Amino acid sequence: MADFMTSTHKTKWIYTPQDIKHKYKVANQRAKQALEMFGTTRMEVDIDGTFSYAESQNDAKDNAEKRPKPLKVEEEQLLRAFYEFKIQDVCDAFKFPRKIQATALIYFKRFYLLWSVMEHHPKDIMLTCIYAACKAEENHVSAEELGKGIGQDHHVILNNEMLVFQSLGFDLIAYAPYRALEGFISDLEEFCGAQDDNQLVALKGALDTARIEADKIMRSDGPLLFPPGQLALAALHRANAAHGIFDFEKYLRSVLSHHDQPVHAISELTGSINAIDSLIGKLLTPTSKDVKHIDRKLKSCLDPGSHDKSKKRKHRSKDSSNEVTDIS
Repeated sequence: MADFMTSTHKTKWIYTPQDIKHKYKVANQRAKQALEMFGTTRMEVDIDGTFSYAESQNDAKDNAEKRPKPLKVEEEQLLRAFYEFKIQDVCDAFKFPRKIQATALIYFKRFYLLWSVMEHHPKDIMLTCIYAACKAEENHVSAEELGKGIGQDHHVILNNEMLVFQSLGFDLIAYAPYRALEGFISDLEEFCGAQDDNQLVALKGALDTARIEADKIMRSDGPLLFPPGQLALAALHRANAAHGIFDFEKYLRSVLSHHDQPVHAISELTGSINAIDSLIGKLLTPTSKDVKHIDRKLKSCLDPGSHDKSKKRKHRSKDSSNEVTDIS
């Protein structure tokens, strides 16, 4: 496998928090403009990856009152968080390795740095990212099998495949913290002088906890901000806080000395670990109920006709209620 330090992951897909915030804002603004111009944010995608906005709907375009309300940046964030959790659910249901789950999440995150959820529904992109991750990690699952397993049309997966690949710049090699975690635990066996079964069992318990913490990290902005080694150390730090097996700062110094890093590097590394820890503290895990209203707004943006139908249904319901009141 290629080395992270020379990878496109490092050179093209690690950002600052300000970069990420700007990209989300730009994508959201573009979708809003499309809604004003075309009356819809829906993009029609061909199987070859070409795309265009749906045909202009004059009524929605000319009458601002009829136009659906666009999603706010914060609402998009909540919806992405919901589907990132769903990615982990689907991967667990198929018993995919964590590496596939992590790769799918990274693809999903990268995709929505370029696009708004108002342009491409995250439910569709979620499935395509899982399918693409299976391909990249050589764990073959057909689109038909994936779609059938969760009751979705597999053609949606295939129709978005080239769009996803193009949006990723065909950079399909992604690095997750799990491999680094295994290496750190192996290193800790020597660092702690683990020889008896009790010590080895304790380290195994720490590894299991660290994997769970890494799962949380993968749903944060961490994979877009920090290299996988630092994500792994942050997961290990949280696991050690729960198990209290070793002196974490002393271990950090040991790791840095092995890589000939200057003394001041430990303060920088500790700063990164604390920043990742803070991301986990702010992690959103929205439920279906939390995003119900947002999903309704999204459907109106993608299909303004559904917005009008919904209004008619409410109007009929109100009329019926009035009739019942009159009768009584």
